[in-house]
Amino acid sequence: MRVEQVSHADAADWAGMREALWPTGGDHGTHAQDIARLLADPGNTINLIARQEGGAALGFAEASLRHDYVNGCDSSPVAFLEGIYVTPEARGQGVARALIATIEAWARSQGATELASDAALDNIGSHGMHNALGFAETQRVVFFKKALGA
Repeated sequence: MRVEQVSHADAADWAGMREALWPTGGDHGTHAQDIARLLADPGNTINLIARQEGGAALGFAEASLRHDYVNGCDSSPVAFLEGIYVTPEARGQGVARALIATIEAWARSQGATELASDAALDNIGSHGMHNALGFAETQRVVFFKKALGA
């Protein structure tokens, strides 16, 4: 297995895995637009793809450098895992661990001393993956909003 920064050649595989992680209800153009933007100017992000030696995509991870407050963190900047996905058939084979290790090295090179992430309250599988990769839960939260009329 190899982990690399994504390139234009990875766009279709990346989009397919993004859709599996963040379904758009058929509006695949959203992922294509995001990918085009990230490839054109990654800014403070790292975007990775893991592939088998034969070339099949196994997973991806996206992380950014955040300078604002990150829940549970004490420093700034903080590297933030924006998303990680491993294909079902590749789970439990170290793909997520390899992606996270690459993000950790990038984060250190950017001056970050913490790597943060989040997951939906009901995403027990993600909680388990985070725990297995050395993350510690810092808090549980539900955000609310109320629309204000004119």
